[in-house]
Amino acid sequence: MEIVNEFSVALVNKPGVLASVMKALGQAKVNVVAMTLSDSAQQGVLHLVVDQTTTAYKVLKDLNIPMSQNDVLQVELANKPGAMAEVAGKLAQAHININYAYCTSGAPGGRTTGILSVENLSKAMKILGAEKSHKDGISIRRSQANRKS
Repeated sequence: MEIVNEFSVALVNKPGVLASVMKALGQAKVNVVAMTLSDSAQQGVLHLVVDQTTTAYKVLKDLNIPMSQNDVLQVELANKPGAMAEVAGKLAQAHININYAYCTSGAPGGRTTGILSVENLSKAMKILGAEKSHKDGISIRRSQANRKS
């Protein structure tokens, strides 16, 4: 688990807009770790976690697309029924609200990535990091910036 940067991007709700954003990120060699897109009548909101935040920021700025950035939890989960329920349950017991969450689909028998926007990141890290066993399907990871040399 680690704290990562997420982009919230406002997209006009019409054909080709998402494709152009994804194409620009792909051409810049930015890999999408996880994403979700929700819509309203006039615009969509793309929540996006990538492997190269600085490059993605430049790409999105060059496209002149309204966006914001915020920190979220990235949690590696077992790709099995109830894995997200265990994480959500632990946070609920600690009275930590999940504002929104989404997951990658993962592979059968493999792992999946969960993204959670929570009210208190440091408390959530402490609660979820308290049990370092893998039996509950949660894998603890440190980002490169937080690793000790």
